[in-house]
Amino acid sequence: MPLFNLIMHRRNFLKKIIVFTIGIMSISNKLFAKEIFSKAIFKDGIFYNNYIDHKMATFKEFWKWRKESKKPKPLSFPLANNDPKFLQENRTQKTLTWIGHASFLIQLDGINILTDPHLTERASPIVFAGPSRTTPPGLAIEDLPEIDVIVISHNHYDHLDYQTILKITRKQINSQPLVLVPLKLKKLLKSFGARNVKELDWWDTTTFKNLNIHSVPVQHWSNRSFNTNKTLWCGWVFENEDFKSIFVGDTGYSKDFSTIQQKFGPMDLSMIPIGAYAPRWFMKDHHCNVEESIQIHKDLKSKKSIAMHWGTFQLTDEPMDEPVKLLKKLTIENNFLPDEFIAMTHGESKIL
Repeated sequence: MPLFNLIMHRRNFLKKIIVFTIGIMSISNKLFAKEIFSKAIFKDGIFYNNYIDHKMATFKEFWKWRKESKKPKPLSFPLANNDPKFLQENRTQKTLTWIGHASFLIQLDGINILTDPHLTERASPIVFAGPSRTTPPGLAIEDLPEIDVIVISHNHYDHLDYQTILKITRKQINSQPLVLVPLKLKKLLKSFGARNVKELDWWDTTTFKNLNIHSVPVQHWSNRSFNTNKTLWCGWVFENEDFKSIFVGDTGYSKDFSTIQQKFGPMDLSMIPIGAYAPRWFMKDHHCNVEESIQIHKDLKSKKSIAMHWGTFQLTDEPMDEPVKLLKKLTIENNFLPDEFIAMTHGESKIL
């Protein structure tokens, strides 16, 4: 009996050790998850990035850039011959149409999604000045199917266009799209005429029919009429049972993309910016170059990626055709599959 009692005592002791260890690991995992999947940093009315200081460019630095700018020649790019009738009627096939810049029409299992819709002439607060399109939109507003969801990545004029939002909401007066925006942007979208607007923080999720839509952190900034970083910026992950995709929005390179992959697993499709990166001393924190876009693709473990944020507006100092040329070169050097990371033609549609 003493031997039996000793064995039972040791067994109970080991059980307690195991339970205690599992408990500690569970608490550690929860704390780790809470740390890496944390909400956006908001302090004194200002939002912050995860991996860089809040230091913004000074007027002196901005003036230095504009003074030294090489002002590359504006270039216009070809338009694809798409099929608006098919897109308007399609409710079964997964498709992706690049309208231009950061504007995509994504069709997932009968749900029509628009990203950062900009289908007018200028990326500017005024209609007669500011950056103008060098390539027309790949789809006109009247050719769009009925839109179910619009996602906005941030408030810069080349990503959030008043006229486009106004025209879409007027066109769909009796079937208003759900407009998803980062924190503190709801009021502005309401003033644009959008009725059904929902704000999300980083790592927040909302559901539309069978589609989960997640707001995720990226490294950027916001400004519209001198309200720097008072509204949030984000990327968007779209997830259903058999397909995961991400619209990155506007971003510099950061560890955020490894974290996104850790949260959601490998992406089936990623829409990644490749342009507006020069000069690097001024743009690096907030606009990835092509090498960094390749790394984002790798960090996300993306099966397929589509380039965006090039060939539509002349915003920065690199030649307008340089990003797509570099992308082709670097995908070959990295031994990518032929269609692993590509640039589409403006207006081109692909079956996913």
